[in-house]
Amino acid sequence: MILECRNLTKTYRGKKAVADLSLSLENGKIYGLLGENGSGKTTLMKMIAGLVKPAEGEILYHGHPLEYRDKAHIAYMSTEPFYYDYMKVSDVGRYYEDFFEDFDRKYFQDLIGKFGLEEGMKAKDMSTGMSAKLKIAATLARKSELCMLDEPLNGVDYKAREEIIALILEEADDKRTFLLSTHLIDEIESFVEKAFFIKSGELIKGMDLEAERMASGRSLTDVYMDIM
Repeated sequence: MILECRNLTKTYRGKKAVADLSLSLENGKIYGLLGENGSGKTTLMKMIAGLVKPAEGEILYHGHPLEYRDKAHIAYMSTEPFYYDYMKVSDVGRYYEDFFEDFDRKYFQDLIGKFGLEEGMKAKDMSTGMSAKLKIAATLARKSELCMLDEPLNGVDYKAREEIIALILEEADDKRTFLLSTHLIDEIESFVEKAFFIKSGELIKGMDLEAERMASGRSLTDVYMDIM
């Protein structure tokens, strides 16, 4: 078990963004975190990343309470850009190299080449799809045990989605755990192993996809539509 969340609660302005939520992640699995916008997915990820403190509950990382030094092993890609407009692609690489010891600069350069990006490109001139690829490259170039991607397929065209999914599958192994939040259910059904359904900050259901298909014949989309 790489991570366990126990009875997490986070409140903003009197409203619970996450409510008494418990779940666990095993090593080497690819998880989907599914729910509508505002369901609490991003807040949960930010708590796991150590960016937001829960009001109640606890997070265990490899069996011990999550602490500051664990951030070195957890990569989190937010939906918002995490670099400045004036930065070039090369600047983003240096920025990450300065902040994260596990950042592999050579691999980052390989990834941006694979995505058709150039080191001299400026962030402010990038399309939504190009910006998404840059965020993915920077995040995956960290050799982290737990990699969380918040809406990694949002705003990108079909070809870019295929490239991103292929890269995630290439990176997935028994030493690396992925947690992906998305509302593009059809895009992830073929490779996500387990899914968590969140609604109004509450965990409604956790599901092993293969077991569900064998037991009921229902797809991930079918279950999502029933719940939401």
